[in-house]
Amino acid sequence: MLKFDEKEQIASVRGALALRPRIEEIVDAVWDAGLKNLCWLGIGGTWASAMQAVCHMKERTSLEVFSLNAAEYLTTGDRRIGNGTLLVFSSVTGTTSEIVQAVAKAQAAGAKVLGFVDTAGTTLAEKADICICYPKNEQLKFFMAADRFLFREGVMPEYEAMYAQFDRSLPEALAGVEKSADTFGAAFAEKHMNDALHYFVGAGALYGSTYSYAMCYCEEMHWMRTKSIHAAEFFHGMLEIVDEDTPVTVFMGEDRQRPLTERVVRFLEKVNRNHTVIDSRDYALPGIDDAYRYSVSHLVTHAVTNRIDAHLEALSGHDMEIRRYYRKVEY
Repeated sequence: MLKFDEKEQIASVRGALALRPRIEEIVDAVWDAGLKNLCWLGIGGTWASAMQAVCHMKERTSLEVFSLNAAEYLTTGDRRIGNGTLLVFSSVTGTTSEIVQAVAKAQAAGAKVLGFVDTAGTTLAEKADICICYPKNEQLKFFMAADRFLFREGVMPEYEAMYAQFDRSLPEALAGVEKSADTFGAAFAEKHMNDALHYFVGAGALYGSTYSYAMCYCEEMHWMRTKSIHAAEFFHGMLEIVDEDTPVTVFMGEDRQRPLTERVVRFLEKVNRNHTVIDSRDYALPGIDDAYRYSVSHLVTHAVTNRIDAHLEALSGHDMEIRRYYRKVEY
């Protein structure tokens, strides 16, 4: 398989799961000290992950939980940020300028900052009040923190049993999804690599990953023109431009917003012959109960899109690491 090292992939996820005791220690200390609100901060792909965490939490928690785009926060501010706020961010490079400035602004307002930074010794690793340095697995790290907050609030009774299964089985299960999805990924890449415009639709915790896949992967890495839309908004605009040939991909997860994407698919089946459904439910997760799949369905669809990316890169000859403008020019 292209760009797939099964042992490395399993080790990466297992290493991220091993961070949980440290995450629990941090969350428990914050919870016990008293917490006014919880802000997930990001920009670009990390804002997408922040939106996922908020969606995951908001149906259960009574805590004020929200996401902020770092660039918006820098220009308009947000009076919710202050004493009693825990601000959580993630960064691969540890140098993203908007996040660096937003962290400083939040700290000046009295917020405590928890950073998940891939690279130790970087600006953001040093600036965060509390920092965990471990590469990749951004959404998993966010969800482990989110779930610990839900557990401490007493609204996630399945926490211990669910994570016991994740610890035992999730790394191998996600690697298995990639292997199962490889043929699909190759066919999707070949069919859609030259689309003039491709629409991606999602809902629930998967909307953040839908937005991220369209923007960070297809646009930034593959230079493909895309649009992402929340399934709840599909019937308020986008449906009017869909004809039988419009390329549309729907990401379907297993949380409580799944019916929103099911409604979109029912409509597409009537009017469109060029749509694809990437449904986390189609992929086996051995060792993980169906009742817990909602919490990792975004990781399942990400494993599927990993295979699309590998084949798109190979077919197009465009290295996903190449950028025209991002971090190349002043803007």
